[in-house]
Amino acid sequence: MSWTDKISETRTQLRGLNKAIPDTARAFGGLSKSVKEGGVLDVKTKEFVALGMAVVSRCEPCISLHCDALVRAGATKEEVADVLAMAIQMGGGPAMMYAAKAQECFEELSAG
Repeated sequence: MSWTDKISETRTQLRGLNKAIPDTARAFGGLSKSVKEGGVLDVKTKEFVALGMAVVSRCEPCISLHCDALVRAGATKEEVADVLAMAIQMGGGPAMMYAAKAQECFEELSAG
């Protein structure tokens, strides 16, 4: 399955969950919006942090969604690689396995 297909599947699953728990989904959406729009860091920097956390947390759906956001934010392959290196340093061997997934995902999505 391609990363684009995985993102589509994740978004479909999230839509179903949002229907089941609309109040929670709205609250989480509000939190997301507030965090992304507020503060001193730009959105791309915040997405780098989120990608690093997704790798260390071993959350493949999170990796795909944050890679997608980074492609839209104009991140470069080199910037993403630097973030992945830091995630590996913090997360050890398991993070290295998920960093490889994140790199593959970013490269596929940024290729168009």
